[in-house]
Amino acid sequence: MAVTAEAIAGALREALQPDDLAVQDDSHLHAGHAGAREGRHFSVRIACTRFNGLSRVARHRLVYDALRNLIPQGIHALAIDARLPGES
Repeated sequence: MAVTAEAIAGALREALQPDDLAVQDDSHLHAGHAGAREGRHFSVRIACTRFNGLSRVARHRLVYDALRNLIPQGIHALAIDARLPGES
């Protein structure tokens, strides 16, 4: 079964308890792309107090760690916008 935006959002909510979260399936934008056969493309916008004091790379690592069980189930690409609440 293909990974869904809802499954990604659920895993992120459970692991990180974000203040704000939006997950979008962008797979339709990559139709015909070779990677589209390998899995789906998603964008994640997440604001979380757990990111306090962390670099951009460390924030992304937390997101990937929260999704570690879903990635092999069909996430080919993940665009991450990880911020602190109120950070622009």
